[in-house]
Amino acid sequence: MTAAGRPQRDGLSIGAVLAQLRPEFPDVTISKIRFLESEGLLRPARSPSGYRQFTDADVDRLRYVLAAQRDHYLPLKVIKQQLDAASDPDQPARGLVGVDRLPTPEDFAAGHEVRMTREELFAETGIDQRLLTELENYGLVRSGAAGFYDQDAMLVARIVVAMGEFGIEPRHLRTFKVSADREVGLLHQIVGPMYRHRDPDARERADEIVRELASLSVALHTLLVKTGLRGVAGG
Repeated sequence: MTAAGRPQRDGLSIGAVLAQLRPEFPDVTISKIRFLESEGLLRPARSPSGYRQFTDADVDRLRYVLAAQRDHYLPLKVIKQQLDAASDPDQPARGLVGVDRLPTPEDFAAGHEVRMTREELFAETGIDQRLLTELENYGLVRSGAAGFYDQDAMLVARIVVAMGEFGIEPRHLRTFKVSADREVGLLHQIVGPMYRHRDPDARERADEIVRELASLSVALHTLLVKTGLRGVAGG
């Protein structure tokens, strides 16, 4: 019995799990853990009174899910498939189930805030004033209100530089921006009402849905491009 006369529960409470994970994943919240449970990523036991009881294995599984989202920007469905395959001895080890690895871990490190001047952006990415002006004119890169550039601007600039090695210029990338804007409009229709809700849990769920749909959108785009190129090569 505890000092308050309540029976001692086995396992960790959701608050204790949060305290363990916060140093490594500062953005994790109780609402997010509940959301991952509702999506089938976690299956903690329940006490007779309904309290969640997390084991060390549950915490390890949760740590894997959070790291896969943060470091590899994977959709939850893919993460679940990987976890299910890992727990099934008859299933061969698999990677991304038909989807190539997306941006690198450092690209999507949680809490990694970038705030750089124009000169720092030049040095970090290899672009020059002319190229940056083109990117800004086409809406591919934007600076903040104070004139600083963030991580997204840095990543876009790096990708554009890499694509430039194949002869692709910023003007060729306008279709990517138009497509992205259309996707933003579609996602806003889905989650907009949730963001207007006063319930913090609803907003947390909306954030997760946006991340999930964005990951699925990137994966779908990747597969469509691969399929299209395969058709061209085959023709």
